Amino acid sequence: MNDDVRKYIYGALTVFVVGVLVWVGFLFVNACGFSLACNRGAFTVDRTPVPTLLPANLPVMQSGEMTAASDQCRVAAVDLLGAWVEAGSPETDAFQFVDVNGQNCESTFDEVKPLFIEANLWYSGSRSCVTCHGADVAAASAQLDLSTYAGITAGSRRADAESNGTDILGAGTWESSLLYDFVTTGKAGISGHDDIASNLLIFAGKALPVPDPTATPSPVVEATATPTP
Repeated sequence: MNDDVRKYIYGALTVFVVGVLVWVGFLFVNACGFSLACNRGAFTVDRTPVPTLLPANLPVMQSGEMTAASDQCRVAAVDLLGAWVEAGSPETDAFQFVDVNGQNCESTFDEVKPLFIEANLWYSGSRSCVTCHGADVAAASAQLDLSTYAGITAGSRRADAESNGTDILGAGTWESSLLYDFVTTGKAGISGHDDIASNLLIFAGKALPVPDPTATPSPVVEATATPTP
């Protein structure tokens, strides 16, 4: 009799444990799918900490709301980088670019820098570039510091923090640069470069005024010499 009771108890416990495991497994698969990384459970980033650099998939803002992006241009992140490089990679001066709507726009390095230092920007779950390419040149991957303007322009494979290395900006020719290659082409086996969203659209810069074709140009007044008596 005691053996039968023990069998019932053990059987009930077994069924209970199996039921709990099945229920937990169902919840996990429902939330995360069949991936241990649980990418489906990650929060979707719909803005960046920098208010001037907003993902372009935000809903249209209604009247009365903050209009941080209302007067900004919509551009591919790769094209913004390219325009900055083609303009000579200025640190403080403004540079121009053409957005996806064909508008002439203007921006500065302040809106380029977040592309290197912000996580979850290029795609959901992406690490920031400075995770591997930080200020400590000796420890940084490829001895490349992408955390500051000086570090970016100093290049890679640097002997120390005071020296320059290999130019990653292609001497101002964007599509010939190492940066273009690594941003637009996935690199299998290289952490952080195996899944690049090169089609990322962002809001950045401001549209330049459109010249009025009907405006009458101001007449040019030529100076006349005063005759000497």
